[in-house]
Formats: sequence, C-alpha cells, structure tokens
Amino acid sequence: MPGITDETTLAGRRARSRVVFGAHETNLGVGRGFSPRHTDYYEARARGGCGIVVTETASVCADDWPYERAPLAAECGPGWRAVVEACRPHGALILAGLGHHGSQGSSAYSQSVLWAPSPVADVVSREMPAEMGDTEIGSVIAGFAESAAIAVAADVDGVEVDAGPTALLRQFLSPLTNVRTDEYGTDRARLLREVVAAVRAVLGPDRILALRLSCDELAPWGGISIDAAAEQLRALSDSLDLVTVVRGGPTTATRCRPDAHTPPMFNVEPARRIRAIGVPVVLQGSVVDPAAASRALEDGVADLVEMTRAQIADPDLVRAVREGRAPRPCVLCNQTCLVRDPRNPVVTCIGNPTPGEGNPKSAEPVEGSPHPGGGRDVWVVGGGPAGLEAARVLAAGGHRVRLTERSGRLGGMVARTATGPGRERLSAWTEWLADECHRLGVRVELGREVTDREIAADHAAAVVVATGGVAGPWPVPGDGTVPVVAAADVFEGTLPDGTAVVWDPIGGPVGVAVAEMLAARGRSVVVVTPDPVVGTQLGRTGDLADANGRLQRAGVVRYLRSRIVGLSAGRVELEHVHTGARDVVRADAVVDCGHRVPDESVSVDGTGPGGELASAKRRFAVGDRIAPRTVAEAIREGREAATHLLTEWSR
Repeated sequence: MPGITDETTLAGRRARSRVVFGAHETNLGVGRGFSPRHTDYYEARARGGCGIVVTETASVCADDWPYERAPLAAECGPGWRAVVEACRPHGALILAGLGHHGSQGSSAYSQSVLWAPSPVADVVSREMPAEMGDTEIGSVIAGFAESAAIAVAADVDGVEVDAGPTALLRQFLSPLTNVRTDEYGTDRARLLREVVAAVRAVLGPDRILALRLSCDELAPWGGISIDAAAEQLRALSDSLDLVTVVRGGPTTATRCRPDAHTPPMFNVEPARRIRAIGVPVVLQGSVVDPAAASRALEDGVADLVEMTRAQIADPDLVRAVREGRAPRPCVLCNQTCLVRDPRNPVVTCIGNPTPGEGNPKSAEPVEGSPHPGGGRDVWVVGGGPAGLEAARVLAAGGHRVRLTERSGRLGGMVARTATGPGRERLSAWTEWLADECHRLGVRVELGREVTDREIAADHAAAVVVATGGVAGPWPVPGDGTVPVVAAADVFEGTLPDGTAVVWDPIGGPVGVAVAEMLAARGRSVVVVTPDPVVGTQLGRTGDLADANGRLQRAGVVRYLRSRIVGLSAGRVELEHVHTGARDVVRADAVVDCGHRVPDESVSVDGTGPGGELASAKRRFAVGDRIAPRTVAEAIREGREAATHLLTEWSR
C-alpha cells in the first residue's frame, strides 16, 4: 500500500510524492499578483519533496477582493508561470487555486457590493450581500473559465476549484445561505456543475481538475451534510481528478482550521466516505504527523494527504521522511501561519520563522560542510527555544557549541508551560530542537549556573545570552494573606489549595490555559481581565470563542473589564476599569499571568555590575533576554544571531 513518499499519477501527470501543499493566504503578493517571494515559497516545498503545490486561491472576478493582498487570477499569469518553472524541475505538480468568496469576502478593498446566492448576512462580518442575478452568475462562470485559460497559458498542471468553507460555490450548495426559489435554489448544485464543466472544457483531459469541497458544514440545523456532498460528487465524479475533503462553513469557521484543542486527522471518516464514490481523495484536517498520514493512505482513507501547516513548519518534510529524520514539528498553534487579519502579517511559523520572509539572514548552513578555519568555540547561555535554535544552527554550520542551562531540563518557558488542554503539543518544538542539538554534537550542561566572570575567562569566540525572563514585580499592595504565584510556577504544580484568582492583563493563551488546567483539577477558578472578553489575543488563532465556551462549561467565573487593586484578609479587591465600581472575591491565591521581564543574571555587554569584567567576546542577547515575548521571536532571534556569526566568520 502507498505511503506519503510514494509517487502518484493524476491525469497522466506524475507527482513525486502523495503530499499536497494546500492553498492558503500568504500576504506575499504585490498588488493583486504573485511576487518572487511566492515563487521562492513554493519552490522550497517542491525542493523538499512535496508532490502537489496548490497556489494561493486567486479570485476569478475583480470585485471579489476578500483581503488586501488577495490574488486576482487576471493578474496571476506571470506569477503562475514563474512558480511552474521553479517547481517543476523538482518533480512537483502545480495547481492554480481559483475561487470566489461571495458573502464571505470583504467590500473594504473593492468598494463594491458583495454578491451571494441570497441576501443572507454573513455571520462574521454581518455585511448584507446582494442576491446574484443571471448576469452575475454568468460572470462567475465566465470568470472561472477565463481564469483557467490564464492558468493553462502559464503551463500549470491543473487547477483547484474552491468550494470550501469560505467559497461562493459552497454558499450556493448550502441551504443556510441559498434560499433562492429559481433553478439555482431548487437545484443548489447547479452552479458548481456549470463551473466544473466550464473549467474542464478549458483544461481538456490532460490537465488536473481538483475540487476543494466542504462536505459537512457541521450545522445539524440544516447545513451541508456528508450525504448531500456525496450526492453532489456522484454527479461530478467523471469530470474530476481529485477532491479535497474539508469541513466547516460560516457558522463553524474555527472548525475548518482548528488549533491543538482539536485532535489531528479529524476528517478521516468523511474522506473515507467520499472516496467510496470512486474519485481520488485528498485527506485534509490537521494532518501533521507523517506516520499517521502514511497509515491513512495504507488504510484506504485517501489517495493523497494535505500537510499544509506541517510544510510551513518544515519545507523539507518529505525529504526528511525519506532520509529517516524527524521533520520539524507543527504544533497546530495557528499563531503566525494564520495571516488573514488587518495587520497583513507575512506567513511564517513560530518554530521556523523564515518561510515567507525573503531574509538572507534566515538561510541555514549546509549541514556537515566543513567550516573555513575548522570552526570556532561558541558558548550559549540558556536552553530555552532561543538558545537551542542558536546552538543548533551554529553546530550545523561546523562550530563547536557549548550550551549551559541552570535548570535541570531544556526547553525554557515553553517546556514549563506545555501543560493542560491544547498545550501539550507545544513542547514538541523544544524537544525537536534538543534532539537536533544532541545529534549535531552540542555539549549540553544542565543544572549549571554561570557568571560574567566565568564567561570572561573562557576562550569562546562568541557568547549567545539566552537567559530568558523572570516574573515581573507584583504591583498591587497586600497584607500577605493572599499569595501571588507566577503562572509558570503554577504549571509546575506550585499553588496553595482553594480558590485561585487568575489575573490576565495580557489576554493571551497562558491565562486561559491556567484557568482550564486548574478547573480540570477540580479547583474553583476566577479569571480577572481588563479586556471585554477573556483571551482577546486568541482572536488571531481562531480560538477566542471556543476558549470562552470551554471556560463557561468548566464553571470558571469571569470578571471582565476589571483589575486587581488590593489583596487583604484573604480577599482580592477588584475595580471596574471604566466605572471604578469595586467588588471583592475571596481567594486562597492569585496566579499572575502578566508580563515577564528579562533575566539579567548574565550581562549582554560583557561587564559585571561594576564594569570590571570588560570582554572582547562577541555577545548577542536573544529572545526573552531582550524582552519577553512569544516563542516565534525567541527562535527567530536565536537563528539570526547564529547566522550573523556564520556569515561574519565565513568571510
């Protein structure tokens, strides 16, 4: 039976593996066309062994402008051709993603009305679309055909038609958004059939026609069901070469790309059901583990697997599997790879912060190549993600690396806080980094406290200071009857019995995770936040609504728009941030989830408190030692410090 590294053939075209890099927003575009950064981005995955690359979905009509840097097919011809020319030598097939977002688009950039099958306001934006008439429907069909012709002229291997969770074609298929009384309402699949027929006529029989289809809107009150999707596909099976089985719709937006709170491989049964129709199927749905993906193929669940987030984390995933190495893990956090937001961030990964940057500092050395001059000695102080990444890159570049960590384990704050629902996977990143450091010969010393004087006396050519952060000072006065415990210590089991008040001024995942963990252990938990909702920053990862639902079901009490102003007599005194109204909560402890501050136990400039330890060594501060932030910044800065040294020493 096939595995993910095996070849496969579609429409007479051979792909070197059964792994698909699916269409997703990148914010790499210039105007509404593809850019050279797109080309580099896709080529990296093709070079790493990916079998099929589906480019970012391009709108087939100019008035569909769902986000600022959304591609428009009419402007994508040169970009598609560049991607084909870059990827085809590596054995990858290129499919041009084509779609229209309908009522789930945005009028912010097009400055025109949104078109939809029916005047049903989108549940997220609440914007009311206009109902499409025959003219608008004809324009969409023609748009798909004309866009397919542009893609064929660019010599792509085929196209993927988007009828997924955010697509106009799904809106026509769904009884939730299509309440028309004409033939496009009584036969909701009509538009999809007409689009597929128009695109097939352009492609001919020798190019791949793929369909991304929401086969279950997860809306038991009347959305698309697996039975309805199967019926629709039976009518199309002779025209399609491939179907990617996805789920979700506007009412279940977080379910189509969930974070780690949802177990991976969640579309196995829908894919198995659709494959029984006889059309080749792609398994999608948090497919991040190569072994599990191969088992799904061996079990006949699907013919290919879409491993998009996994290949954002590691472009060389397929190559690593072929060589018997563990690829960089995807921890399903959605923190930097989910980029459709008003900030226009470029697609990247918290553990591999280079996919779309086009930054020469991000280039890694060729592992095993001898370094000019035989390499140098480097001392990395701190074994968190920043220190581990710096040590890994320097060792791979041929240098002798010593890493000291004062605690008894590697991983820093990531390892300490990778506890509780949805957070267990976080430690996979630091575990992978630690394994790579050991494999590359990094000398690791645990339980080792170092001083500036010791570093100054050492012969190392450079020092990377990655000592991380410590809990910041607690600003609220108290009489000592309510102890304050840092969140990191709570994850490791340090907290008095009784009611815990979780103070979360940041609105990030840590406060939610602490509250969930304590509630799961039977503790009475109160969350206090100055924000209008708990975990405001989770809106970027898609977990905001789900997180608040979990807290409510767990019985966690929430005080919103509030701050702690006093601790006394076993009570926590609260104040509403807008009205000044006071309240009191009885508590046995407060968990501080506030900002941390840099750990300055080792200096950055090579001097001690009195300035007497001046050293000529190159020193770099990275990660939380500069300013405590997220793991993404820590790993990026660890890598940049290491690549800076590699570049400097190679001259």
